[in-house]
Order: sequence, then structure tokens, then C-alpha cells
Amino acid sequence: MHKLLSPITDWVSTKRGMWITLIVWLVLVGGLSAGPKLNDYKVTDFQSLPDEAQSIVAENELEKYFPNEQGMPGILVFHNENGKIDITEVQQIMDGILAADIKGIDAIVNLADLPPVAAEEFISDNQSTLIIPMSLEKGLGNNEYAEINDKATEIGNKIADSLKSTSFYITGPAGIAGDTIKLFESADFVLLLATIVIILLLLIVIYRSPLLAFIPLLATIIVYQVSNQTIALMGAAGLEINNSTTSIMSILLFAAVIDYSLFVFSRYREELNHHQSKNEAMKHAMRATGEPVFFAGGTVLAAMLILFFADFRDYANFAPVFGMSIFIIMLASITLVPALFVLFGRKAFWPKVPTFGAAKELKHGIWGPVAKFVVNKPFISGGAVAIIMIVTMFNVFNLNFEFNTVKSFPEDLPSRVGYEIVEENFDKGELAPSSLLVVSKQAISEQSIEQLAKALASYDEIASTRLSGQSEDKQAIKYSVALSLNPYSVEAIDFMEDLRDQSEGLLSDASLTGEAHFAGVTAKLVDERNVNNRDIVTIVVLETLLILGLLFFLTRSWKMPIYMMATILLSYVSALGIGIFLVDALFGYEAISTRVPVYAFIFLVALGIDYNIILVSRFMEERKKHRVKEALEIAIRNTGGVISSAGVILAATFAALMTMPIADLFVFGFMVAIGILIDTFLVRGILLPALILFFEKDKKVETSS
Repeated sequence: MHKLLSPITDWVSTKRGMWITLIVWLVLVGGLSAGPKLNDYKVTDFQSLPDEAQSIVAENELEKYFPNEQGMPGILVFHNENGKIDITEVQQIMDGILAADIKGIDAIVNLADLPPVAAEEFISDNQSTLIIPMSLEKGLGNNEYAEINDKATEIGNKIADSLKSTSFYITGPAGIAGDTIKLFESADFVLLLATIVIILLLLIVIYRSPLLAFIPLLATIIVYQVSNQTIALMGAAGLEINNSTTSIMSILLFAAVIDYSLFVFSRYREELNHHQSKNEAMKHAMRATGEPVFFAGGTVLAAMLILFFADFRDYANFAPVFGMSIFIIMLASITLVPALFVLFGRKAFWPKVPTFGAAKELKHGIWGPVAKFVVNKPFISGGAVAIIMIVTMFNVFNLNFEFNTVKSFPEDLPSRVGYEIVEENFDKGELAPSSLLVVSKQAISEQSIEQLAKALASYDEIASTRLSGQSEDKQAIKYSVALSLNPYSVEAIDFMEDLRDQSEGLLSDASLTGEAHFAGVTAKLVDERNVNNRDIVTIVVLETLLILGLLFFLTRSWKMPIYMMATILLSYVSALGIGIFLVDALFGYEAISTRVPVYAFIFLVALGIDYNIILVSRFMEERKKHRVKEALEIAIRNTGGVISSAGVILAATFAALMTMPIADLFVFGFMVAIGILIDTFLVRGILLPALILFFEKDKKVETSS
């Protein structure tokens, strides 16, 4: 690796190589910016489950026997919080929306066309709420959902504001999709702005040099634009891109580029004391840091590519998007970043400009005494950290999952308000009824249809069952099944899984031979939970084995990779335990999305290994000249400052996700920030060095050149 990278970094460090490198990156930015835009290829109706999942198979079978020409459904909600809903006021709002003839709306049930008895079915038992089904045209794009919602909401609210008692909301899949589009559009801009401001302020505070803050940010902005436009090309080629994937990608990109920039300029500052030429100083700095930085990026890339093995498409969608971003970051770390620092030279460090031939060594502040204490008292320091982390990790047994994505939205979001009004005033199962499709090779008798309906109705967990479709040959029937439970609750998911497992017996009791397929939100959540559980095991096992293999290659040791990996895994579980406690205590989240632990694992392990590599690489470099204890003290002292600075900035960067109005991203950002701080200060600064002292013997380490 060293032989491959050194010619590249040596050339980039020259005056000619620096200018050519910078020009190539700027031309790349300009050329790609003329191409397609990433926002044009983001999707909200992203199918998370694999095609072979039972609920997806059920949906396809339903479409086969009972084709649905309607597009995305929605619910118009009319509510009087102080008493009985006024039908006259509802009709006024309806007349206004219908008269507007909004493009994209396929059908809205008109109360005026219904007999009074039929209209009563749309009113809640307490008479406070009325709901009207709506469906949009098939094949609409994401932005059109938001436009339709905006137009209908504007008309409805304008009329509602002039009335006495009725409030109006749009919810259901159409309303939620439209609000989600707008949420991410505004939130992504806030996220980007917050990330830049946080990084800029921290770099200035930590390094007290305006250029040292500006240069990494300039590199990040260039890489960000190249990555965004490259992924847009992938979208144009057919890749579906999830909204949340791109939000997290921007954080990963900022975090990684800043991290690698800090590692480069930290060593560059050292070398400027030893070399008069800024070009020569960068050449030696990159010879020392190029390989570990590039290797660290390669480890993150490999970890991201593991996600291709996930069945849950939210995770698999990360692989090409993040993989491409990390690949571009790796190239930037050995070309763009050193070229920018060479361009500014010693001026980059103003007002504390490194002086050639400076006799005194850089001050190491806190990390000098810490390094001395850790190497002299490894059992006390390492043991205390290990006990703290083992105790906190046991809190993972208090982990509870939330499956209702609507609850992750802001409380005042119109689609969530409307959703909660319906949830409060109607049977909970009506929020998302399930469908049961029965397919037989012979005509299904009326008696069997009635027997199966009665068997379903006998469950306390089912509020109502009605026949909603029958094929012409009577070999396929469809039931609409409304649960008495919230269809998004763990209890409903458990019940649906049991019901699905018992379906063969239900058909047999009704004298039916054939296949039963359950479709709908609750059935999808059953599959989501099962697929997610399988993916957690797959991702953890494969990533652990992969990173172990890469660490064996880097260290040429069989012991060191094991305890390096062990500290990362312990750090992750400890961070998860502390995070579960704090998000509940501080923010009131008693349950979290199933995605959060997986996202946190991917990033804490992939990024945590970077700091391992930086510390161990320096230790192995110093061990050629010193005994283990002295080499480790030098490694901690010289990398502690840059690793802790990078860790604080990295944690703050992920904490920027807490500006997002989506609970999943908020909790994920908070947990990863906590995990990075634990990893930076406790694991990398104390626990790993203690283990190195315990396991490594005083002999020279042979490394590949």
C-alpha cells in the first residue's frame, strides 16, 4: 500500500502536482454541477422490504386478483374539538375543494351524494369527527403529493377559518407523503447550514486559526458537491434514493473529510518544524499519514459495502450511496486535502506559524499527563473504563422499539395532527385496515366465506371483518380486517404474526383448501421486524469479520486486531445503553425505531476503527525505535490531541442531525454523538492503550513498506 500511495502523495506535494490536483477537482465540480440534480431522484414511497417478503407477495397477489386503479389514498379529516361536527360546515369545505378541481386528485367521496345512513358511517361515535376518503391519481411523483396537499389544505383552511367550529386536516398515506417531502426539503438545508456553522466554530475554538477552519471546510464543500452530483448520476441511471439516506450521507461526508483533514494537517504541522520547504514537509507528512488515512477510509468503504448483504432495502440503499461518497472522500484525502494545505503552507497555521528548526517540541497539554498516567497505571485506568462500559451496556435490555413512523414526525405537523384525531375518535384498526386474500383452486362456497369471517371475528384483537371482494370464478376472495388494536403497536404486530402462522388451520376449519395472504401496514411491520432482526445479525457478523481481516492485514498481528475490535464492539453496546437511557430521560423517547441501533452500529464501528488505526499506526511507527511503554506513551501523546479534536468535531457533526424534525434521525444523531465521545476519550485514550500494554511484548514489529 505504501509503495502505491507514496508516488501519488509525493507528486501532489510538489508545486506542479498541487496546482494540477486543485484544477482537476475544480473542473470536476463544474462539469458535474451541469448534470442532473440529486433532489430529482429522491423518493418517499420507498419499498423497504424485499420482494420476497410475505406482505409484499400478498400485495402483488391482491393486485393480480383485484386490480386497484387508484393511486395513493388519503383521508380528509374534519374535527370539532368542542362538540358535535357541523355537517353543513364540512360540506362548505368539501364544495370549495371539489370546485377547485385540483389536478392529481382522482376521487373524493362527496357527502352530498350519499344518503344520510351512509354518511353516518364516516362520523365518529362521539360525533366530533368526520373523515372522507380521497385517492390521488396513479403514477404521481413525490413533489406532486406536496403540491396537491398544499392546494387542498390552503382552500380547506381558508374556508375553515371563516367557520365557527370545524378544523380541517389531510392525513393518510397521501397526506403523510406530502408532508414528508416538505419536511426533508427544509430540514436538509437547515442540517447543512447547522453542520457548517458547528464545524467552523469548533475548528476556530480548538485550533484558534481561521485558515485551519476554512481549509477543511473548503475541501468538504468541494467533495460534497462532487459526491452529490455523482449520486445524482446514479439516480438518473435508475438507483432509487431514500430521503433519509441522503441526509445521513451529508453528515458522514462532512465528518470523514474533516477527520482526515485534521490527521493530515496535524502531522504536516510537525513536519514544518523539520523541513524548510512546505512541499517537502507535506511529502513527509503524507508518507506518515497517507497510508493510515487511506486505509481508514477503505475500512469505512468496506463496512458500507457490507450493507449490500442486507435484505432490508433501507440498509441496502446505503451501500451504493455511501460507498460512492467514501470512495470520493478517500481520493480527496490523498489528493485534494494535501494540495490545499500545501497551497496555503505555513500561513494556514497563523497566528501560531510552525518555524523551521524550532528546538522545542509541540506542547501536548492534557494528553501528555494522560499518556504518562495510562502507561504507568494501565490496570487502574483501563479497569475503571472497562467497568463503566460493562455496567452501562446492560441497559440495552431496556430497549423498546417504535414501529409507527408517524410518531417520529413533529407533533404540530398537519398530517400527524389529523392522524391522531382519527386515532382518538375511531376504531384504531381503521387507521390502517389489513387485507386477507384467500386463493383456492376451486370455487369457494358462501358457507366457507361465512365460516372464515366468523372465525376471524372470534378474535378479541379483531374489531371487524367484511368481505370486500370476490373474483368472477369465486376462486379468490378478499376480506377487509380492522383490528381492535393500534395497527402499528407491538401487540398488533405479535397478533398478526400469530394469525399468519395459524392461517392454514383457519382455512381448514372453514373447509377451505388454498393459500392465505395477509397484506397491509401491520403485515408489513411483521416482515420489517423479522427482516431487521436477521439483518442485525448479518451486518454485525460480516462487518466484524471484515474489519478483523483488514486489521490483521494492517498490523501483521493476530492479537492486536482482536482487542481493537473488542473495544469497538464494547464501545458500541455501551453507547447504545447510555443512549437509550438519555433519550428517554432528556427527550421523552421511551421507544426508538428499529433502524437506529443498526445505523448506530454501522457508523460507530466504521468510524471508530479510524481512530484505532491512527493510534495503532503511530504506535507501530514509534515501536521501531522504542520499547512498548515508551512507544505507546509517544503515540497517545502525539495522537491524543488530534483524535480528541476530531472526535469532538465528529460528535458535534452527528449531533447536527438533532436539528432534523424526524425523531429517527434526531435519536440516531444523539446516540452516535454519545458513542463517538465515549470512543474518543475512554476507549482510544485509555482502554485500548491499557490492552496494548497488557498483551504486547517488547520486540520490534515488522511492517510492510
